[in-house]
Amino acid sequence: MKLWLHKHRAFIRVLTILVVIIGGAYVGACEYFYRVAFIPSQKSFLSTKQSASKKSAIKWLAEVPHSVWHETAVGKPSWQLNAWYVPAAKQTSKTIVVAHGYMNTHKDMAEYIRMFHDAGYNVLAPDDRGHGSSDGTYVGYGWADRLDYRKWLRRVVRVNGQQSDIGLFGVSMGGATVMYLSGMNLPKQVHAIVEDCGYTSVDAEISYQAGSMYNLPRWPLVPGTLTMAHLHTRIDYAAANAVSALHRNQLPTFFIHGAKDKFVPTTMVHQNYAASRGPKQLWVVPGAGHAQSYGKHTAEYTKRVTKFFAKHL
Repeated sequence: MKLWLHKHRAFIRVLTILVVIIGGAYVGACEYFYRVAFIPSQKSFLSTKQSASKKSAIKWLAEVPHSVWHETAVGKPSWQLNAWYVPAAKQTSKTIVVAHGYMNTHKDMAEYIRMFHDAGYNVLAPDDRGHGSSDGTYVGYGWADRLDYRKWLRRVVRVNGQQSDIGLFGVSMGGATVMYLSGMNLPKQVHAIVEDCGYTSVDAEISYQAGSMYNLPRWPLVPGTLTMAHLHTRIDYAAANAVSALHRNQLPTFFIHGAKDKFVPTTMVHQNYAASRGPKQLWVVPGAGHAQSYGKHTAEYTKRVTKFFAKHL
Protein backbone atom coordinates (compact mmCIF):
# COMPACT_ATOMS: atom_id res chain seq x y z
CA MET A 1 0.00 0.00 0.00
CA LYS A 2 2.80 2.39 0.93
CA LEU A 3 4.58 1.54 -2.33
CA TRP A 4 1.40 2.23 -4.32
CA LEU A 5 0.91 5.56 -2.58
CA HIS A 6 4.53 6.46 -3.22
CA LYS A 7 4.24 5.67 -6.92
CA HIS A 8 0.97 7.55 -7.32
CA ARG A 9 1.53 10.48 -4.99
CA ALA A 10 1.67 12.97 -7.85
CA PHE A 11 -1.66 11.67 -9.16
CA ILE A 12 -3.18 11.78 -5.68
CA ARG A 13 -1.93 15.33 -5.21
CA VAL A 14 -3.47 16.46 -8.50
CA LEU A 15 -6.72 14.63 -7.74
CA THR A 16 -6.92 16.26 -4.30
CA ILE A 17 -6.38 19.69 -5.81
CA LEU A 18 -9.09 19.05 -8.40
CA VAL A 19 -11.55 17.88 -5.74
CA VAL A 20 -10.86 20.99 -3.67
CA ILE A 21 -11.28 23.27 -6.69
CA ILE A 22 -14.48 21.60 -7.89
CA GLY A 23 -15.89 21.43 -4.37
CA GLY A 24 -15.05 25.07 -3.76
CA ALA A 25 -16.63 26.09 -7.05
CA TYR A 26 -19.77 24.12 -6.22
CA VAL A 27 -20.09 25.68 -2.77
CA GLY A 28 -19.46 29.11 -4.29
CA ALA A 29 -22.15 28.57 -6.92
CA CYS A 30 -24.66 27.43 -4.29
CA GLU A 31 -23.86 30.47 -2.16
CA TYR A 32 -24.30 32.76 -5.16
CA PHE A 33 -27.69 31.33 -6.09
CA TYR A 34 -28.75 31.38 -2.45
CA ARG A 35 -28.09 35.11 -2.44
CA VAL A 36 -29.95 35.62 -5.72
CA ALA A 37 -33.00 33.64 -4.63
CA PHE A 38 -33.20 34.12 -0.86
CA ILE A 39 -31.71 37.51 0.06
CA PRO A 40 -34.25 40.36 -0.17
CA SER A 41 -33.21 42.93 -2.78
CA GLN A 42 -34.42 44.48 -6.00
CA LYS A 43 -34.36 41.68 -8.57
CA SER A 44 -33.57 42.46 -12.21
CA PHE A 45 -35.83 39.64 -13.39
CA LEU A 46 -38.93 41.16 -11.73
CA SER A 47 -40.94 43.90 -13.41
CA THR A 48 -41.57 47.08 -11.41
CA LYS A 49 -44.14 48.51 -13.84
CA GLN A 50 -47.47 49.53 -12.34
CA SER A 51 -50.76 49.78 -14.20
CA ALA A 52 -52.99 52.81 -13.79
CA SER A 53 -55.40 50.61 -11.84
CA LYS A 54 -52.68 49.52 -9.44
CA LYS A 55 -51.46 53.08 -8.90
CA SER A 56 -55.02 54.16 -8.18
CA ALA A 57 -55.50 51.29 -5.73
CA ILE A 58 -52.26 52.09 -3.89
CA LYS A 59 -53.39 55.71 -3.51
CA TRP A 60 -56.78 54.49 -2.26
CA LEU A 61 -55.09 52.18 0.25
CA ALA A 62 -53.08 55.05 1.71
CA GLU A 63 -56.25 57.11 2.20
CA VAL A 64 -58.81 54.52 3.34
CA PRO A 65 -59.22 54.18 7.14
CA HIS A 66 -56.80 51.52 8.35
CA SER A 67 -54.54 50.54 11.21
CA VAL A 68 -51.18 48.79 11.37
CA TRP A 69 -50.89 45.62 13.43
CA HIS A 70 -47.65 44.19 14.76
CA GLU A 71 -46.50 40.67 15.54
CA THR A 72 -43.14 38.96 15.97
CA ALA A 73 -41.85 36.38 13.51
CA VAL A 74 -42.09 32.75 14.64
CA GLY A 75 -38.62 31.61 15.69
CA LYS A 76 -37.28 35.18 15.37
CA PRO A 77 -38.73 37.14 18.29
CA SER A 78 -36.54 40.16 17.53
CA TRP A 79 -38.12 40.56 14.09
CA GLN A 80 -41.20 42.77 14.00
CA LEU A 81 -43.79 41.97 11.36
CA ASN A 82 -46.36 44.52 10.23
CA ALA A 83 -49.80 44.09 8.67
CA TRP A 84 -52.31 46.60 7.33
CA TYR A 85 -55.85 46.13 8.59
CA VAL A 86 -58.62 47.75 6.58
CA PRO A 87 -62.00 47.37 8.33
CA ALA A 88 -65.14 47.06 6.27
CA ALA A 89 -67.23 50.19 5.83
CA LYS A 90 -70.06 48.37 7.61
CA GLN A 91 -69.22 46.24 10.65
CA THR A 92 -68.84 42.56 9.83
CA SER A 93 -67.35 39.39 11.28
CA LYS A 94 -65.95 38.39 7.88
CA THR A 95 -62.27 38.98 7.16
CA ILE A 96 -60.02 38.14 4.21
CA VAL A 97 -56.31 37.71 4.96
CA VAL A 98 -54.26 38.38 1.82
CA ALA A 99 -50.73 37.11 1.14
CA HIS A 100 -48.44 38.93 -1.29
CA GLY A 101 -45.86 37.63 -3.74
CA TYR A 102 -42.07 37.40 -3.96
CA MET A 103 -40.36 40.75 -3.30
CA ASN A 104 -43.77 42.41 -3.01
CA THR A 105 -45.48 44.14 -0.09
CA HIS A 106 -49.04 44.76 1.07
CA LYS A 107 -49.13 47.69 -1.38
CA ASP A 108 -48.86 45.28 -4.31
CA MET A 109 -52.09 43.70 -3.07
CA ALA A 110 -53.94 47.04 -3.10
CA GLU A 111 -56.25 46.12 -5.99
CA TYR A 112 -57.30 42.92 -4.25
CA ILE A 113 -57.70 44.69 -0.91
CA ARG A 114 -59.99 47.23 -2.56
CA MET A 115 -61.91 44.41 -4.28
CA PHE A 116 -62.60 42.72 -0.94
CA HIS A 117 -63.33 46.01 0.82
CA ASP A 118 -65.88 46.89 -1.86
CA ALA A 119 -67.46 43.46 -1.29
CA GLY A 120 -67.95 44.26 2.41
CA TYR A 121 -65.05 42.41 4.04
CA ASN A 122 -62.46 43.40 6.59
CA VAL A 123 -59.01 42.85 5.08
CA LEU A 124 -55.68 42.07 6.75
CA ALA A 125 -52.61 42.43 4.51
CA PRO A 126 -49.27 41.50 6.12
CA ASP A 127 -45.78 42.30 4.90
CA ASP A 128 -43.94 38.97 5.04
CA ARG A 129 -40.62 38.60 6.84
CA GLY A 130 -37.90 40.27 4.77
CA HIS A 131 -40.45 42.25 2.75
CA GLY A 132 -41.72 45.81 2.94
CA SER A 133 -41.71 47.28 6.43
CA SER A 134 -41.33 43.92 8.20
CA ASP A 135 -37.99 42.81 9.59
CA GLY A 136 -36.07 39.87 8.19
CA THR A 137 -32.93 38.91 6.31
CA TYR A 138 -34.27 36.20 4.01
CA VAL A 139 -37.25 35.26 1.85
CA GLY A 140 -39.50 32.67 3.46
CA TYR A 141 -41.10 31.55 0.16
CA GLY A 142 -44.33 31.09 2.09
CA TRP A 143 -42.88 28.19 4.05
CA ALA A 144 -41.45 30.16 6.96
CA ASP A 145 -44.25 32.69 6.49
CA ARG A 146 -47.04 30.15 6.98
CA LEU A 147 -46.21 30.08 10.69
CA ASP A 148 -46.39 33.87 10.86
CA TYR A 149 -49.72 33.88 9.03
CA ARG A 150 -51.17 31.47 11.55
CA LYS A 151 -50.29 34.06 14.20
CA TRP A 152 -52.08 36.70 12.15
CA LEU A 153 -55.14 34.45 11.88
CA ARG A 154 -55.23 34.01 15.64
CA ARG A 155 -54.89 37.78 16.00
CA VAL A 156 -57.94 38.30 13.79
CA VAL A 157 -59.94 35.99 16.04
CA ARG A 158 -58.76 37.79 19.18
CA VAL A 159 -59.64 41.20 17.77
CA ASN A 160 -62.87 40.38 15.92
CA GLY A 161 -64.15 37.59 18.15
CA GLN A 162 -64.86 33.88 18.10
CA GLN A 163 -67.72 34.48 15.66
CA SER A 164 -65.20 35.49 12.98
CA ASP A 165 -65.37 34.01 9.49
CA ILE A 166 -62.00 34.11 7.73
CA GLY A 167 -60.94 33.53 4.15
CA LEU A 168 -57.38 33.16 2.87
CA PHE A 169 -56.26 34.74 -0.39
CA GLY A 170 -52.80 34.72 -1.95
CA VAL A 171 -51.07 35.51 -5.24
CA SER A 172 -47.87 33.84 -6.51
CA MET A 173 -45.69 33.22 -3.43
CA GLY A 174 -48.78 34.26 -1.48
CA GLY A 175 -50.70 31.54 -3.28
CA ALA A 176 -48.12 29.02 -2.09
CA THR A 177 -48.37 30.50 1.41
CA VAL A 178 -52.10 29.90 1.70
CA MET A 179 -51.73 26.39 0.25
CA TYR A 180 -49.07 25.60 2.86
CA LEU A 181 -51.49 26.88 5.49
CA SER A 182 -54.18 24.55 4.17
CA GLY A 183 -52.29 21.57 5.56
CA MET A 184 -51.90 23.04 9.04
CA ASN A 185 -54.03 23.07 12.17
CA LEU A 186 -55.74 26.43 11.68
CA PRO A 187 -58.29 28.34 13.76
CA LYS A 188 -61.76 26.90 13.21
CA GLN A 189 -62.85 30.30 11.92
CA VAL A 190 -60.90 29.79 8.66
CA HIS A 191 -63.44 28.54 6.12
CA ALA A 192 -62.13 28.96 2.56
CA ILE A 193 -59.04 29.59 0.42
CA VAL A 194 -58.41 31.28 -2.92
CA GLU A 195 -54.95 30.81 -4.39
CA ASP A 196 -53.78 32.53 -7.57
CA CYS A 197 -50.71 31.22 -9.46
CA GLY A 198 -48.95 29.56 -6.52
CA TYR A 199 -46.19 26.99 -7.11
CA THR A 200 -46.17 23.32 -6.15
CA SER A 201 -42.97 23.49 -4.08
CA VAL A 202 -39.94 25.69 -3.50
CA ASP A 203 -37.74 23.00 -5.05
CA ALA A 204 -39.89 22.80 -8.19
CA GLU A 205 -40.12 26.57 -8.63
CA ILE A 206 -36.41 27.22 -8.16
CA SER A 207 -35.62 24.27 -10.46
CA TYR A 208 -37.91 25.77 -13.09
CA GLN A 209 -36.27 29.19 -12.76
CA ALA A 210 -32.78 27.68 -12.94
CA GLY A 211 -33.70 26.17 -16.29
CA SER A 212 -35.68 29.17 -17.52
CA MET A 213 -33.22 31.93 -16.59
CA TYR A 214 -29.85 30.15 -16.58
CA ASN A 215 -30.43 27.03 -18.70
CA LEU A 216 -29.20 24.91 -15.79
CA PRO A 217 -30.43 21.47 -14.70
CA ARG A 218 -31.91 20.92 -11.26
CA TRP A 219 -29.08 18.70 -10.09
CA PRO A 220 -26.71 19.38 -8.43
CA LEU A 221 -27.31 23.13 -8.09
CA VAL A 222 -30.83 23.29 -6.62
CA PRO A 223 -30.32 20.71 -3.83
CA GLY A 224 -27.09 22.49 -2.92
CA THR A 225 -28.77 25.90 -2.93
CA LEU A 226 -31.58 24.66 -0.69
CA THR A 227 -28.99 23.13 1.65
CA MET A 228 -27.15 26.46 1.71
CA ALA A 229 -30.42 28.21 2.50
CA HIS A 230 -31.05 25.75 5.33
CA LEU A 231 -27.59 26.43 6.77
CA HIS A 232 -28.12 30.20 6.64
CA THR A 233 -31.74 30.36 7.83
CA ARG A 234 -32.42 27.08 9.67
CA ILE A 235 -35.50 26.74 7.43
CA ASP A 236 -35.93 23.42 5.61
CA TYR A 237 -37.06 24.70 2.22
CA ALA A 238 -36.76 21.22 0.72
CA ALA A 239 -39.84 20.31 2.79
CA ALA A 240 -41.88 23.20 1.37
CA ASN A 241 -44.40 21.30 -0.73
CA ALA A 242 -47.89 22.60 -1.47
CA VAL A 243 -49.01 19.29 -2.96
CA SER A 244 -48.25 17.52 0.32
CA ALA A 245 -50.06 20.23 2.29
CA LEU A 246 -53.09 20.04 0.02
CA HIS A 247 -53.34 16.30 0.59
CA ARG A 248 -54.37 17.28 4.14
CA ASN A 249 -56.66 20.12 3.08
CA GLN A 250 -60.40 19.79 3.62
CA LEU A 251 -61.29 23.47 3.13
CA PRO A 252 -63.09 24.71 0.01
CA THR A 253 -60.34 25.98 -2.29
CA PHE A 254 -60.46 27.98 -5.52
CA PHE A 255 -57.40 27.56 -7.76
CA ILE A 256 -56.68 30.31 -10.32
CA HIS A 257 -53.81 30.40 -12.82
CA GLY A 258 -52.99 32.27 -16.01
CA ALA A 259 -52.98 30.07 -19.11
CA LYS A 260 -49.82 31.83 -20.33
CA ASP A 261 -47.90 31.91 -17.05
CA LYS A 262 -44.17 31.55 -17.79
CA PHE A 263 -42.94 32.35 -14.27
CA VAL A 264 -44.89 29.73 -12.33
CA PRO A 265 -45.79 27.27 -15.11
CA THR A 266 -49.49 26.61 -15.57
CA THR A 267 -48.91 22.86 -15.22
CA MET A 268 -48.38 23.42 -11.49
CA VAL A 269 -51.98 24.45 -10.84
CA HIS A 270 -53.23 21.12 -12.13
CA GLN A 271 -50.98 19.27 -9.67
CA ASN A 272 -52.16 21.48 -6.82
CA TYR A 273 -55.81 21.13 -7.79
CA ALA A 274 -55.57 17.35 -8.03
CA ALA A 275 -53.99 17.14 -4.57
CA SER A 276 -56.64 19.10 -2.65
CA ARG A 277 -59.10 16.94 -0.70
CA GLY A 278 -61.84 19.47 0.02
CA PRO A 279 -64.45 21.06 -2.28
CA LYS A 280 -62.58 22.77 -5.09
CA GLN A 281 -62.81 24.89 -8.21
CA LEU A 282 -60.29 25.55 -10.99
CA TRP A 283 -60.09 28.51 -13.36
CA VAL A 284 -57.29 28.62 -15.93
CA VAL A 285 -57.54 32.20 -17.17
CA PRO A 286 -57.24 32.67 -20.95
CA GLY A 287 -54.47 34.99 -22.13
CA ALA A 288 -53.14 35.74 -18.65
CA GLY A 289 -49.47 35.59 -17.75
CA HIS A 290 -48.10 35.40 -14.23
CA ALA A 291 -50.30 37.24 -11.70
CA GLN A 292 -52.17 38.89 -14.59
CA SER A 293 -55.55 37.21 -14.18
CA TYR A 294 -57.12 40.09 -12.25
CA GLY A 295 -55.76 42.70 -14.64
CA LYS A 296 -56.79 40.80 -17.78
CA HIS A 297 -60.30 39.89 -16.63
CA THR A 298 -61.05 42.25 -13.75
CA ALA A 299 -64.84 42.02 -13.76
CA GLU A 300 -64.94 38.24 -14.17
CA TYR A 301 -62.19 37.75 -11.59
CA THR A 302 -64.01 39.92 -9.08
CA LYS A 303 -67.29 38.12 -9.72
CA ARG A 304 -65.83 34.63 -9.34
CA VAL A 305 -63.69 35.29 -6.28
CA THR A 306 -66.29 37.26 -4.32
CA LYS A 307 -68.98 34.70 -5.21
CA PHE A 308 -66.74 31.91 -3.90
CA PHE A 309 -66.11 33.65 -0.59
CA ALA A 310 -69.77 34.68 -0.27
CA LYS A 311 -70.71 31.01 -0.53
CA HIS A 312 -68.24 29.73 2.06
CA LEU A 313 -67.92 32.55 4.62
